[in-house]
Amino acid sequence: MTHPTDIRRERVLRVLDVYCCQGGAGQGYADAGFDVTGVDITPQPRYPLAFHQGDAIDFIRAHGAGFDFIHASPPCQHYSRTQKIRHRTHPDLIAPTRAALEATGRPWVIENVEEARTELRNPVVLCAAAFGMRTYRHRLFETGGGFTLTPPPHPAHTAPLTKMGRPRRPGEFAHYVGNFSGVQDARDDMRVPWMNRDGIRECIPPAYTRWIGEQALVQLTAWQVAA
Repeated sequence: MTHPTDIRRERVLRVLDVYCCQGGAGQGYADAGFDVTGVDITPQPRYPLAFHQGDAIDFIRAHGAGFDFIHASPPCQHYSRTQKIRHRTHPDLIAPTRAALEATGRPWVIENVEEARTELRNPVVLCAAAFGMRTYRHRLFETGGGFTLTPPPHPAHTAPLTKMGRPRRPGEFAHYVGNFSGVQDARDDMRVPWMNRDGIRECIPPAYTRWIGEQALVQLTAWQVAA
């Protein structure tokens, strides 16, 4: 596979974080050593890094090739069981996002919820328990542009989940969805101290994308050497 030849390790490599919300994914890439720019169609005053308000797919098409790596987290509502039960409709953005990413020639990852598995190609699962958190929060990651991802070992789910809306009891793992109880507990557990409840409901813990980013740095550097 052909890869861009202008990846220079002497500079800080750049990640484009689209559909960025409050920045769980972006912060993980920053922790891995990337310079991160977030893009979202709505204002994100809590985003902790450089931010541009705009349409994600339009931004990828116009500027994606100027980044070294691209992360995309299309809204998950189209695939959510809760939204289907409520008969709400939302756009399916995975396929058009993938098409835009593929056109950049850059390595990339698309993240989404387990219910989106049929829309993703050979996704890798990351689990919060593998990173020492007291929640499971499975997220799927499809990779492309030559990038490959190896997940950490997936621990057995031995702790029961707290019922939605109730405080966590000793020995339980939390379920940070909906109008969950314990925002500060969630901030501490997922290491997102700047987020509010709205951001936490859907965020990727930064530990996930730090793991991804560290593997991306290794592969990007190897491509530079081989070029």
